[in-house]
Amino acid sequence: MRRFKQTCAGMCWLCMMALRVHAQEHASTVSLQALLQQVNATAPSIVSDSAAVNVKQAQLEATRYNWLPSLKFNYQANVGTNNNLPGGYFSYGIVPSNSKVRAEGNSSAILTDVGIASFDWEVYNFGAYSAQQKVAASDVQVEQSRMEGARYQLQAFTIDNYLQLVRLQDLLSIQSQNILRNTEIKRTIRSLAANGVKAGVDTSIAEAELSKARLTYIELANQLRQAQLQLSYISNIPPEQIIPDTTMEQALLQHYTSAVSETADTANHPLMLYYRQLYRNSLDKETLVKKSYLPKVSLQAAAWGRGSSVSATDEFRSLPSGIGFERANYLVGVGITYNLFDLKKKQLQLHVQKANTRYAQQKLSEQHQLLTVNTSQAEAELSTALERLDEIPHQLAAAQAAYRQKLSLYKNGLTDIVELNAALSILYRAETDFTNAKYIFCKALFQKAITENKVTPLLNLLK
Repeated sequence: MRRFKQTCAGMCWLCMMALRVHAQEHASTVSLQALLQQVNATAPSIVSDSAAVNVKQAQLEATRYNWLPSLKFNYQANVGTNNNLPGGYFSYGIVPSNSKVRAEGNSSAILTDVGIASFDWEVYNFGAYSAQQKVAASDVQVEQSRMEGARYQLQAFTIDNYLQLVRLQDLLSIQSQNILRNTEIKRTIRSLAANGVKAGVDTSIAEAELSKARLTYIELANQLRQAQLQLSYISNIPPEQIIPDTTMEQALLQHYTSAVSETADTANHPLMLYYRQLYRNSLDKETLVKKSYLPKVSLQAAAWGRGSSVSATDEFRSLPSGIGFERANYLVGVGITYNLFDLKKKQLQLHVQKANTRYAQQKLSEQHQLLTVNTSQAEAELSTALERLDEIPHQLAAAQAAYRQKLSLYKNGLTDIVELNAALSILYRAETDFTNAKYIFCKALFQKAITENKVTPLLNLLK
């Protein structure tokens, strides 16, 4: 009865595994190009970066109108006494104006009103307006290049996870075959044990190996699910629908030479463009600092009218007579403003900005060196991966032959379960080594393309 239950459980597991593999094989796969297009369109980080670019563009639009003049209107009506004495003072904006000087104070209240229109236009500031607009435009370019750099890094992240999916899908297929082999061994052992050819302990060993293979399959399935969830977050595709196209490995192996022959374009690499824009932005800010402390030429004008319940002959009239303008004036002039003590502030601020410029220049040089090193590393890794792929088929063929021979010997009672399991482990390792070698090759090939800014030509090989 116990053996019957174990047999049923094993059959159920095999059926479930077969159904899963069958479903994955016949489900519509998502190509790498389609996944990248979806990521570029819907990734949350891309959407937020686009919003940041819109902010900088709005700031640029606002900066274009910094030249507009100021035109202000003011009207006020006030009730109070009208006493004053000669002498100067600083009002600090809190002492009200009161113009009449009399021999004696008068506590009678008067009503006055005043209306004024003031105009102030900074007509010339030696290029400060254009410098402000140039910095704002440069800020937009920096933000756009930063977004493109982030998009490129997200593309690399997507490619790496997609290659992981392909690798895990292949490992799941290998593990399925490994489970079937262990099941076959277990069935053979039971047949031999029932006939008294083999000891019953071999059955327990086979059961342990089969259980180990199933646990490995469960772990691989979990890793595949985790990778699908990561890609689902950035692509907005349901995770169960992200089935990788495992034929891409063969396509890359057949046509990779044309992609490798492409000339590197590190000068236009998104990360290089970002640091180059950052350097130019810092230079523009240096110019703005210089321009902001230059003299400013302004055109100013004002027109105002006044009314008061006190007449020109110093007669205190009724309060309502203070409403309505009795006198009107205007004033137009041109002025120039320059603060001599701003020279030190300018020197200090310019020193700070020049330090930022040197930092941006050093980061640009660092990024160029980093891309050069990464390219060399990717080329070395690609060369090693090709050598590995040339050798592994010999390992795989030998392991397959050894397993078949050991299985045949075991069935005829000429070897033991330990040697058979060793041969099975060697075959399993050879198959996984082959899968990992293909993964490392594809990863190195894409890493080289990412570093050299040649991802698009490589993706075209997969069409």
